[in-house]
Amino acid sequence: MIYPVKTAVIGVGNMGKKRILVTGVGGSAGSNFIKSLRMAPEEYYLVGTDINKYHLELVEGLDKKYILPPVSDTTYIYRLNQLIALENIEFVHPQPDVEVQIQSQNRERIKAKTLLPAKEVVEICQDKINLNNRLQQENIPVPLSFHLKNNNDLESALSILLKIGEKAWLRATRGAGSKASLPVINLEQAEAWIKYWISVKGLNYTDFMISEFLPGKEFAWQSLWYEGEIITSQARERIEYVFGNLTPSGQSSSPSVAKTVHRYDVNQIATQAVKAISNKATGIFCIDMKENRQGEPCITEINCGRFFTTSNFFSEAGSNMPYYYVKMAYGEGMPLLPKYNAIPEGWYWIRMIDMGYKLIKGEQWTSQQM
Repeated sequence: MIYPVKTAVIGVGNMGKKRILVTGVGGSAGSNFIKSLRMAPEEYYLVGTDINKYHLELVEGLDKKYILPPVSDTTYIYRLNQLIALENIEFVHPQPDVEVQIQSQNRERIKAKTLLPAKEVVEICQDKINLNNRLQQENIPVPLSFHLKNNNDLESALSILLKIGEKAWLRATRGAGSKASLPVINLEQAEAWIKYWISVKGLNYTDFMISEFLPGKEFAWQSLWYEGEIITSQARERIEYVFGNLTPSGQSSSPSVAKTVHRYDVNQIATQAVKAISNKATGIFCIDMKENRQGEPCITEINCGRFFTTSNFFSEAGSNMPYYYVKMAYGEGMPLLPKYNAIPEGWYWIRMIDMGYKLIKGEQWTSQQM
């Protein structure tokens, strides 16, 4: 069976290779996206950009590397289009959230194909309190959350949340990498944390939200969609975190150990969440979930338009979603893929700074218990 993709087919570039530009490749997520495309059964001409010339030196698998200005620079789209023309780029994939946002807002000006969700969907997903409110209205499980405008709001929210549990989760309403996140146990801690980010990092009080602390297991659900239909997906549980031992919460947004899981509730809640924000969802939707005290997975955020950092985990395990995503962008049909549970459960992905990564198929450990 073939999925029809009703987009215009992009022309194939020089030497028969598709010419693809990936922005933000200097980070792990962009680099892993490149690794996934290099695992694909066809060759690509890959161009990568970043704002950091040092980080670009680490990225392998690119045919060309370029430095672009940050999205805050008014020439960003102009420079992007210059590069598109220079390299005859046909398709652009933005990996960092900030570039997803700017390219989404300016998609009509970009001189190459993109495969981003609708503008309003990107905006909803990138505003975590707006997303929380939207999903709550649709009766989709989310943590009880409050948008903060001042100290009175903070005090009022904490009086409710600290009756639910011994801590509350303070975070920024926008940004990746658990930006400005901290578990707090009293008003003084929360006030000091917000004050620090306002005075040192330039945030405003309204950039913060506070939620009930979810104590259970954490899941990351990665999926591809086309016109409201799910194409394929897979969930993983985050077991350990990169530098988790050094953070106040004991976790970060990136796992050092993750394993594939098959859970009906995770799949269904994630699917309902995507449909709640877009009845014609198209492109990439990656969802973070954590169990509440009753063991129910609650949506904490949706990252749309870009992949999770460890997209190459699933690619190495046999479900190369970046490759399928590129085929969709080029208007090519694909074989029927499993909508859920694309990879066997219980497969582990282990990664550490300066130690690389490894796929463990099941409990096939090389160590022995003493």
